[in-house]
Amino acid sequence: MSTTSTLRAQQRADQIRSFQAELEILKDTDVILLTAEQNEKIAKYHQNLLSNYSLEFDIDTTKNEKQLSLGMKIVSFLAALGLAFSILFLFLQFWGDFKETTQVFILISTPTILLFFTYYLSNKQNKDYYTKIAALLTFTAFVLNISMIAQIFNITPSLNASLVFSLFAFLLAYALNARLLLGVGIIFFSFFLSAKVGVWAGAYWINFSNHPENFFPVALILFLLSFINHSKYTNFDVIYRYFSMFLFFLPVLILSNNGSISYINLAENSIEGFYQVIGFAFSAFAIYVGIKKGLSEVTNMGNVFFVIFLYSKFFNWWWSWMPKYIFFLIIGLSAVFILMILKRVRNELLKSTRENLL
Repeated sequence: MSTTSTLRAQQRADQIRSFQAELEILKDTDVILLTAEQNEKIAKYHQNLLSNYSLEFDIDTTKNEKQLSLGMKIVSFLAALGLAFSILFLFLQFWGDFKETTQVFILISTPTILLFFTYYLSNKQNKDYYTKIAALLTFTAFVLNISMIAQIFNITPSLNASLVFSLFAFLLAYALNARLLLGVGIIFFSFFLSAKVGVWAGAYWINFSNHPENFFPVALILFLLSFINHSKYTNFDVIYRYFSMFLFFLPVLILSNNGSISYINLAENSIEGFYQVIGFAFSAFAIYVGIKKGLSEVTNMGNVFFVIFLYSKFFNWWWSWMPKYIFFLIIGLSAVFILMILKRVRNELLKSTRENLL
């Protein structure tokens, strides 16, 4: 079954439901009057269309179905997590009882069998909850495979293993349209590249987190990847943007409060001041771009980190000497002030929209 067709079918079903709701409002306010025959034709046409979509693509055609689907996604995630940990502890519990050749056979065969099982489910299941559970189990078994084979043959732990894990997670994510596995792949890729940057800077790869700037190249690459056409995949571009902004703003936040761990060879106060400016400027810019381009994830992350940067500065300036009731009064008033600014921006956008309509 084509993922693109399923996504388009779901979008069309959502459009139909929105149209039906708006049509009822237009009829109630006497903006439009339809004959009984016209109403019946429209209703019959939409009902047939939704029925065909539901049978062919197994999409959600009502609000209740969407709510159930959300619950099923949560349950499937918990099932995948529980089964993954079950496999992990099963290996650890009985691993020492097997001979070396048996261990190698189990390690190679388990992810292979699970991979074929995942492929089988992907061709049989309309709703892909079971497929994604099997995919996560396949990935878990693959990670155990690499890790335990390295222990059996006394192979030195390598940074390249995380690259292999990330590539396998990306492969499963794009093959199955699985956002969870995309996130897992991004995490392993972030670990690999940031550690690699640390190695290029002369550090041992395990100590890559000692310099938060090691994450900046990862954030840039993920941000660029978000602009690749992901129309065939559900919210993949959004996930890339979330991770890229998080991996940029979090190191900036750390460095704005602890300049001693920066690569920059300046006074600690100068480094912290520099990153404070960067944090405020880029978070404000993210809010502006997110509003301008209609990217809610960019706006949300910009809002969150702008407030965090602001409140961390308040804490550094006033917490140690200011009475606590005054400190929290300032926090509350600043939040009201930010709300006023955002409300004004929203009103300007509404005004612009009305003018365009006129």
